Amino acid sequence: QVQVVESGGGLVQAGGSLRLSCVVSGSIFNINAMAWYRQAPGKERESVAIVTNGGSTSYADSVKGRFTISRDNAKNTVYLQMNSLKPDDTAVYYCRAWAGRDYWGQGTQVTVSS
Repeated sequence: QVQVVESGGGLVQAGGSLRLSCVVSGSIFNINAMAWYRQAPGKERESVAIVTNGGSTSYADSVKGRFTISRDNAKNTVYLQMNSLKPDDTAVYYCRAWAGRDYWGQGTQVTVSS
């Protein structure tokens, strides 16, 4: 059984920072890409950032220059450092991992107050 568990969400003022973590555990091998998605109320889930097992990264235009994705392959963990947060970043943030199939976490709430 595979578990994907996000942590690090919370309430922060605009301009502040948060660091999200996602740990993938269980019977899983050779994780390819890992990514963060988010879904705001009334909106569709959108891709925020992705990192391949080789370390290549890609970001949504809305977060470029503010967010940084990284991963620790030895720990099957992916991080999302979020700086200069804006109220529009408020959403539930989900972790996704590819290893033969998709694995998703339950999400962690990020709320940015103005």
